[in-house]
Amino acid sequence: METMAATIERNTANTLAPSGETIQATETTRQRATRYVLAGIRIALGWTFLWAFLDKMFGLGHGTEAKNAWIEGGSPTKGFLAFGTAGPFKGFYTEIAGAAWADWLFMAGLAAIGVALMLGIGMRIAAVAGALLLVMMWTAVLPPENNPFMDDHLIYAAVLVVLALVGAGDTLGLGRAWKRLPIVQRFPWLS
Repeated sequence: METMAATIERNTANTLAPSGETIQATETTRQRATRYVLAGIRIALGWTFLWAFLDKMFGLGHGTEAKNAWIEGGSPTKGFLAFGTAGPFKGFYTEIAGAAWADWLFMAGLAAIGVALMLGIGMRIAAVAGALLLVMMWTAVLPPENNPFMDDHLIYAAVLVVLALVGAGDTLGLGRAWKRLPIVQRFPWLS
């Protein structure tokens, strides 16, 4: 059974051959629709990360009040990590709650993952970093409230990996152009 990534890669129109030549391949309506649905999921997840960054940075009132915004001196990690964690990793998270380095890493991660997903660039790095961040969020409240072990954080982490594997940044994104950059060709892990 052929993987979805191999099918999409083999059948996508205007894919680049290793020599840089363009190959015209036929693409079915289903394959085209799949590419666009996956691109839409990528953009939606990107917006989820980017919105979390913007709300915590500026206190837009959806999850963070204006008085607790990072630009107003609030800590994006302190409230939840100090008071919202549970389970076996609670001590670890309460220990780092409000630490400047944790705030900076968290906010930089949210922004970078969000921008990468929205633009469709650096999908491998975005998938790994996003999945790591989501798994850490999952471990902050073990066990999950509505299930013995599964929650949306793990599902989103898996979806990020799938998006990177199928090259979802190439559709409605800058993935193809990104992959042609000399630095990305020299270091493929940047793709």
